[in-house]
Amino acid sequence: MNSRDAPRTRRVFATAAMALVVLYVLVDIVLQLLPPHYSVVTDAESDLAVGPFGWAMQVNFVARAVMSGCVVVVVTLGTPDTWLRRTGSALLAVAGLCSAALALLPTDVNAAGEYGMTPHTAVGFAHVVFATSGFLAVIAAMAVLTRGAGRQRAVLALFLVALAGLVLLALSLTLAPQAVGLAERLCLGGILGWAFALCGTLRNPAEPI
Repeated sequence: MNSRDAPRTRRVFATAAMALVVLYVLVDIVLQLLPPHYSVVTDAESDLAVGPFGWAMQVNFVARAVMSGCVVVVVTLGTPDTWLRRTGSALLAVAGLCSAALALLPTDVNAAGEYGMTPHTAVGFAHVVFATSGFLAVIAAMAVLTRGAGRQRAVLALFLVALAGLVLLALSLTLAPQAVGLAERLCLGGILGWAFALCGTLRNPAEPI
């Protein structure tokens, strides 16, 4: 790619990623308000893909995958070619593919009085595997790329939020399954916020990682 075109392309992909983050959050909020009215505290976000409006959440999973791809392009065009960038980009790509897979693998919704994330079918088990792999991959990518971000406090702060959410999610699965949904959303909020902040930083050619 022509060096003169790279900054423009980076800005386009950064803007697209930021717009997809906002769209993802808005779709999540709207689906929470629609039947069957899943709980943000006890129910996993993936439950939103099961129900009369589940197709919208499936599209949202694909949008998150596309957003991850946009971030990979932004990082590739906006940062030096180092092992940090290559490793982080590869992990982000894996996380994006895992998100896309969730659209094809409906989760098993808990029965009344059941909490946590316990799959009852092969498809539900595959959903949990891809969801878990995606979370671990993106957190690892964030750790690698945040290390390179250095002075970017918002990027670091949102990585720490996502990491705290992941730790709380792991704890809730074993100690407080009634809070799984809240812990998962805290982690996801940190991830989406991190992507938004990173792309916001890299839209400006004067502020490389």
